[in-house]
Parts: sequence; structure tokens; C-alpha cells
Amino acid sequence: MFSHISSRLRLSAVAAATLGSALALAAPVGAAHAAPTTIPEPSSASAATTATTTASAPAPAAWAAGTRAYLVITAPGDTTAVRTAVANNGGSVFASYDAIGVIVAHSTSANFASTMRAVSGVQQVGATRTSDIPADAYNPALPANPAQSATTLNESNRWDMTQIKADKAWAVTTGSATVKVGILDTGVDDQHQDIAPNFNAADSVSCAYGKADTRAGAWRDVGTHGTHVAGTVAAAKNGKGVIGVAPGVKISSVRIAEPTSSLFFAENTICGFMWAGDHGFKVTNNSYYTDPWQFNCPDNVDQAAIIEGVNRAQAYAEGKGSLQIAAAGNSNYDLANKTTDSESPNDSTPVTRTITNACIDIPTELPGVVTVAAMGNGNVKASYSNFGNGVIDIAAPGGDGTSGVYSTLPGGKYGSKSGTSMASPHVAGVAALLASVNPTYTPADIRAALASQANDTACPSDSRCTGTTVKNGFFGEGQTDALKAVGGSTPPPGAYFENLTDVAISDNTTVESPITVSGVSGNAPATLKVGVDIKHTYIGDLKVDLVAPDGTVYTLHNRSGGSADNILQTYTVNASSEVANGTWKLRVNDNANADTGRIDAWNLTF
Repeated sequence: MFSHISSRLRLSAVAAATLGSALALAAPVGAAHAAPTTIPEPSSASAATTATTTASAPAPAAWAAGTRAYLVITAPGDTTAVRTAVANNGGSVFASYDAIGVIVAHSTSANFASTMRAVSGVQQVGATRTSDIPADAYNPALPANPAQSATTLNESNRWDMTQIKADKAWAVTTGSATVKVGILDTGVDDQHQDIAPNFNAADSVSCAYGKADTRAGAWRDVGTHGTHVAGTVAAAKNGKGVIGVAPGVKISSVRIAEPTSSLFFAENTICGFMWAGDHGFKVTNNSYYTDPWQFNCPDNVDQAAIIEGVNRAQAYAEGKGSLQIAAAGNSNYDLANKTTDSESPNDSTPVTRTITNACIDIPTELPGVVTVAAMGNGNVKASYSNFGNGVIDIAAPGGDGTSGVYSTLPGGKYGSKSGTSMASPHVAGVAALLASVNPTYTPADIRAALASQANDTACPSDSRCTGTTVKNGFFGEGQTDALKAVGGSTPPPGAYFENLTDVAISDNTTVESPITVSGVSGNAPATLKVGVDIKHTYIGDLKVDLVAPDGTVYTLHNRSGGSADNILQTYTVNASSEVANGTWKLRVNDNANADTGRIDAWNLTF
């Protein structure tokens, strides 16, 4: 059934291509690359919150062969009694999340789970894997910090960003640095030239094995997947390589993949969600499924505990203001009509089993999580993307065939991948833009806005796609739209013109950026919209004017704002006396020393 998924990450193995060092630096965006290679895919909180490992928990015993991991679930609050019972029944407490009543326990005893299920106050106990805990869990090695290669690639338009109108959204806003997005994945190369400007090390962590590891660098990539995802969300708009959907927001790495295996077990996901809630992540991206079960079934005692534990952690994160975005999977499988699973457990020997819709893909099918399907280049379902009426919430570019999603790779490199793993971070980026322009939005508000602002996409001539144009099994509410998310419209009302070329603003200089308008009859309107995106570290230095084709000057900003950074604003100008067609200019005058910047982009809407 799942024959073309090589492992756990939501990346289409048959469509994935990575680039060698030389090609990664030389190949243009969207160009043909070296022959594709199949990429193996892996499918701190304060003490007051007690969300992270409880300080009073006994230290785990030294690793021994045969050590297995379990979720022991009790009532949220004080877990002292149950933690004591773990120690008294052949186990050790590895981590404890008192706020949700979940304990991560280790034991070498084959009877540990059944014994603990009989303990007063214990609600559920479940093994999280069918393989032993690696010895690395007790003394984790730090991931490698790869040497960085400089790039000569300049930013250029990419089909995926154009398809969701992110390139137009940047003229309105690139997102707010106060918005934090968590990349729950294989880790992130924080030194990458396109990641470093937006990377938030203070809130980055490793959650491998289910316990927060806050050592510097523990968050780094043990593969390539997480760095690629991070670039799609928020690669910097810095003239290098690529631009993310929301290049002005901050990204944090929460590594939940374990090294060597690149597996994402339930305790790792729980740790990641708890960290997201306690560290103010507005959005998290989850391009994986929780190993070792492709689907977790509530009639299995182990899988029922996994469902409960991860669901509690997700609900905790959402309660703290964090919205989870997740990939739907790459098996071209109808999630609304489940029948069999032949890929589980993937940490030992998979067997084919009969399943029903009661069995769920975690985290993508948990309540509150936004489930993302993948589209190819154009308004088409990606060939590999899972689907399902009532399961898929929204769709986004994930790549297909020769059109992959081009993004960052560790070591300063770039490359293309395809999968719902690549679709999900597009939606996470749009969610971050929504949070940027609507700072009071709750997760429910962002979820509703993603749905209402998506562009309806009708079913193709394919009997598997059921539902309506407004909402169906292939595309959910439709394709995500970054421009609508930031208050733009698709298409903009009236004629729309823009200039995305950066223009440097030096001290005590005057610079101009032109836009040539054509095809508009008569005069400009009395409500001409002028969208301005200027990056500058002291906007009180700046005078900003719109110059009409006949030389008339309309002042937009005149040295106000003091030491504030950046001008991201749309102005309304009464230009009804001006002929519309001709060359309009945005003129910026810097009137002081010490602070510089650039015209990042600007636009006119007639």
C-alpha cells in the first residue's frame, strides 16, 4: 500500500533530489539537477509550568540492552505517586510532563506495562516502540555542525511562491520578528546563510528520546529534511539563494528525529509540542508521522496510549497559543476510507493489518491540527499526496515530477524535494503571516482564516475526489493564499504593478525605485494604493515620496517614527489629477548618519 514511501518523513522519495556541493551552488532555481537520488526519510520551559522534565524525577538508570520506552498516563497535575510507582515496578522515569499527566518511563522488564496498568491512578500505559531505546539516549551525541559553502545564487521567483502569491505578499509584509515558528523535524542548520538571519537559538532544542536537550547545537540537522522545511517557511529575504513564505518571522528548531534511525517516536513529539506551548511558538510545522505506527488504533492498548499522550500535548500547545500544521502523507491514500496498513511497525518488522477510520495518522489527524495535502505546479493534486474528504483541510505546493520545491540544505547548500513535507511549510508560512498582521489571533482564528482565505479548487475528473468546489477530499478548503493572508486580494482590485528589486539606502543619500504603468486608461484614482516595504534601522531618518510621471511629489512619510525599524505600510494617495500611464517612482531620502537600509519592494494598485 505504501510502497513508494521509503520511511517516515512526508517527502516523496521518487521525486526527491538533492544536490552535490558544486551543483547546489551553481544550478539555477527550478533547473534540472543531477540525477535524483532516493532520500531516506524519517516518516525550555520554566519549572513553574512543569511542562518539561520534572525536577524531582529520579534520574534514569544507566542504559542496558533491552530497554524499552513507555508512556504512563495519569491525571494532569502532581504525578509524584505514579512516578514513584514506576520506580517501584522495575522502571525509571526518563521525563515527566506533569501539566498533561504524561510520564516517559524506561524499563527492561517485559511485564512493566501490564504491572503499571494495575497501579491506582494510572489511566493508560503503552509502549512507544517495538525496538530498544538506543544507548545514545543516555548520553546524546551532538549533531555535526557542517562546514558552510557560500552561494553565488541570487534570489529569483520560484513557481511555488508565485503559485500561492507569496511574492506579492512580501510587498505588503514579510512577517513580524515577534512571530515564532517551530520546525519540529530532523533539526535545522542554523549556520546556513539563508537561515541564520531568522534563527532563534534561544528557543531551539532537541527533543529526541522525549526529553529536552538544551545544549547549544543539539537542535542541528541529523539529515537534510528539517533544513529544507525551515527554508520554505522563513529563508531570509537577503539577496541570497531563496526566500521563504514569511521571511521576516523567527524560526526555532525542535529536533524530534533520533540520529541514525531518523525516527520520530511519540515521546519525542510530546516533548516537541510541550516545548512549543511553553516557548510561545505561534505556529509549528510537522512534516512527519509519529513512529513506529503509520496509523495508531484505539483498540490496541499501546497505540491508544500514544493517541492520548500526543493528543494531550497538542491540546496543551494549542491552549498556550500554538497552532500545529501537519503534512498529510505521500501514499496517494484515501485517509477517509482506511482499510489496511502494511508499513507498521517500521522500527522492527512491518506486518499487514486491517484497519478502520478509527485508526489515525498522528499528528496530522489529531483534533485541531491543520492537515495539508500537496499540489504540483498548477492547480493539480500531486500524484503521491494522500487525500480524504473531511480529513484534508488545505492544500499547498509540494512539488511533483520535474517541479520540485527548491529550498535550503545543510552546509549553505540548496536543492529540490517533493512531498507533503514540502506543502506543509508553505501553509505554516502563511499562518505566520496571518499571525504577523493579526497579533491577537488565537490558533482557532488562524485556522479559520487559513480556511476562509484559501482559493477554492474544484475536483478534477477523478472519482476519488469527493465533495464540492468549496471543500473536497483532494484540496480541502482550497489552495493557501499568502496575499489574502496579509490583507491583499487575489487578483488585486484594479491594475496592480510592483517592483521587487532591492535598492540600497546609504547615509545622506536620495534613491529612487521606478514602476512603469501601462494599459490603464485615464487618470489614477483618488484612492491610489501605495504599498511600501522599506528595511531601515532608524525610520526617523527617512523622507519617503511618491513621484508621479509628471514629477508631482506626494509625501508618504516625513521623518516620523524615531528609532523604529522598517516601514511596512500601504498608503492611500489622491492622485486623480495624474495620468495613470507612465513611470512612477518611490523616492527615499536619508537625512542622517549611522543607519542605512534598502527599499525591499513597493507596489501600486489602481
